[in-house]
Amino acid sequence: MYTALYRAYRPETFEEILGQEHIVKILKNQIETASVSHAYLFCGTRGTGKTTTARILAKAVNCLSEGQKPCGVCPHCVAIKNGSFMDVIEIDAASNNGVENIRELRESVKYPPAVGNKKVYIIDEVHMLSSGAFNALLKTLEEPPEHVMFILATTEPQKLPQTILSRCMRLDFRRVSQKVIAEDMMHICMQRGIELSEGAARLLANCADGSVRDGLSILDQVLAGGDKVIDRDKVLEYVGTTGEDFFIDLTELVLLKKSPEALVLLNEVLMDGKDVKQIMKDWVSHYRSLLITKFVKDAEDMLNMSAENLSRIREQSKQISVEEIDFAVTRLSKTINDARWSTNPRVLLELAIVSIAAGEEHEERNIRRPAPHRQQPLPAKEMLEEPPVQADEKAAAEPAHASTPSSEPASADIVDARLWHSIFEEGEGSAGSFNLIRSGTELVHLGGDTFTIEAVSGFTQKYAEQKRQELERMMSERMGRRMKMICRLKEDKPSEPEQDLKTEELAREAGQILGINIDIE
Repeated sequence: MYTALYRAYRPETFEEILGQEHIVKILKNQIETASVSHAYLFCGTRGTGKTTTARILAKAVNCLSEGQKPCGVCPHCVAIKNGSFMDVIEIDAASNNGVENIRELRESVKYPPAVGNKKVYIIDEVHMLSSGAFNALLKTLEEPPEHVMFILATTEPQKLPQTILSRCMRLDFRRVSQKVIAEDMMHICMQRGIELSEGAARLLANCADGSVRDGLSILDQVLAGGDKVIDRDKVLEYVGTTGEDFFIDLTELVLLKKSPEALVLLNEVLMDGKDVKQIMKDWVSHYRSLLITKFVKDAEDMLNMSAENLSRIREQSKQISVEEIDFAVTRLSKTINDARWSTNPRVLLELAIVSIAAGEEHEERNIRRPAPHRQQPLPAKEMLEEPPVQADEKAAAEPAHASTPSSEPASADIVDARLWHSIFEEGEGSAGSFNLIRSGTELVHLGGDTFTIEAVSGFTQKYAEQKRQELERMMSERMGRRMKMICRLKEDKPSEPEQDLKTEELAREAGQILGINIDIE
């Protein structure tokens, strides 16, 4: 009968445990100094080696070897490996979570070990025990007989009562790094006479998400195809994920607002049998890659992809703003969450594509953020150069209401929306939230030492006046000279006191939701 890889290659000694060096060091030192604890709590995500380490510790305290323990070859070690050792009792708390089960355990604790040095109780998924069961276990767990050791394993330690946590030595298992998992997979394939490329191993390790067991299960699925040579494309074919080329193309179409082409591209991939939910998750990972390459110069160690794809992603990251990445990731994360309960997740993904391409964002209470922009802000020098226009054309283009104060020279700088947006990108986080000003004001005139903005409401005008010093400082730094702000109300949208009060109330509620202090005097 075939044995699954995660069972066939289960570690049998401390040296074979992957990625948990900090725990191995503690346990080995306790074994050598004969100072093992009476109760352990192993915490960590699935597939990181909690139960395996518990069995190895049980071997170590019952090993017959005079040297390093556990040896893995003595009768006791072999019996524990085969599950036939009488003094190592494994209990699944998910199916034995009642008070009566713990009472039986308390009765059996009284009897000494039959053949070994220690009677070891391994309780897996201990957080599934009922409140009554926990209470029944407390006294025994605190003061067990000298010959008894408890090892509790759980993926959710926050569900355990504090009375249990305080009676155990807690050891937290970390997610295993992709590099370690990939190297282990390549070693296993080499032993089996299978050529596994480095790119394929990295992709498999990425799918494992820090779980050795998950990684070996996925590798088992790939090896079931019978191929002697496995590359990245083979892994993509068997696992059901999509290559980076697809997400680069999909993101490019979304950035260009080509929703029809993006939907057709998605349809082609889904027709090939790819999983729609996996596509959602991988697309979020792609946006993460864009974010990393935007700020990290040497991102090879942080991202799992070929040098060619990394180069393409770095090039694409130059064409997308952080605001766009934020919006896309937020929108896709919501779609992933909604897809968990949907019978047709494909429709949700298609809606997300159209929404991201349109740059539309619908937040609570209709608090609107402006559509993200991709173009980089022009240097201040370029903004100062006014293109030549005919005098008649210039006069016709001047709005009747845009009369400039005497302090502004006639040769005003060109007003560019990108300049106003760049001011907020540089100032966000340093002096509070500028989101209301960004969405409720417009830069209408830029002079030699002044700049004029128009507010859509009296409330927004008051808020901009409150932030006058910060706005003038940021504009001065951006233009390279001292600038003074002129703030006025947009003439085609006169202020209505009642509407202003309503807007102010909604804004303050939004500030509470978003954790922003909005205080308008």
